[in-house]
Amino acid sequence: MAWFQKAKKSLSPKERSQVPDGLWIKCENCGEIIFRRELQKNHSVCQKCRFHFRIGSREYIELLIDEGSFREFNADLKSVDPLKFKDTKRYTERIQKAVKATGINDAIRTGVGLMNGRKIILGVMDFAFFGGSVGSVVGEKITQAAKRAKEGEYPFILVCASGGMRMQEGMFSLMQMAKTSCALADYSEKNLPFITLLTHPTTGGTTASFAMLGDIIVAEPGALIGFAGPRVIKQTIGQDLPPGFQRAEFLLQRGFIDFIEDRSKMKETLSKVLSNLCD
Repeated sequence: MAWFQKAKKSLSPKERSQVPDGLWIKCENCGEIIFRRELQKNHSVCQKCRFHFRIGSREYIELLIDEGSFREFNADLKSVDPLKFKDTKRYTERIQKAVKATGINDAIRTGVGLMNGRKIILGVMDFAFFGGSVGSVVGEKITQAAKRAKEGEYPFILVCASGGMRMQEGMFSLMQMAKTSCALADYSEKNLPFITLLTHPTTGGTTASFAMLGDIIVAEPGALIGFAGPRVIKQTIGQDLPPGFQRAEFLLQRGFIDFIEDRSKMKETLSKVLSNLCD
């Protein structure tokens, strides 16, 4: 009964070339093939295994802040090249390339906005810009955000995504660890909440300074959080590391963070935390 059989038709090279690229994406955790538009609707979280894909500062602002209420400040600050640093390329060339690729001037956006009607100061680091590394501009913007939060008596939420301090700025970068910590200590005098949201990855000097200074420290599922990387630690101590080492769940079990929350519930959860701390 061959006339019941459906012939399989393969796409010709011409037809294949007409299929748009980038429509589908593979989950890094479970291997599920996901329609990219559906993934974006779900806040870039895999519906099958809840793996959290990395997102940028713009997406976090849209996720956490009431629509149309965010007002960015200090967006025009740009890094200079105090050390005249050059490896295979000049630091200034790398900065220009990062600015062109991301549309932002450095690795953090700061501003004021409403979260379920409550005015807050929000800082969001962006890993797409130089791996979220902390240079003079990032340190200054966090410092200024803390000052505005203190002056306006607003809660301050900082979303962290960073590989650490920016080597191209040397000691100028390392100074930002102390600078931001001092600014946050000054802000704490008002007894206002400072909340840090640790996303994948939050490492290096970022973890050793402002990321772990939150009154409440929240993390996304599976986020890598630590100072030195697992490979460096393993080579140093010469031992195998425990399963899930430096992941958010590992840190929660050992009391380094307060709780883990799914991205889809993050805004409502943080809003409830602020209500308990501020009202």
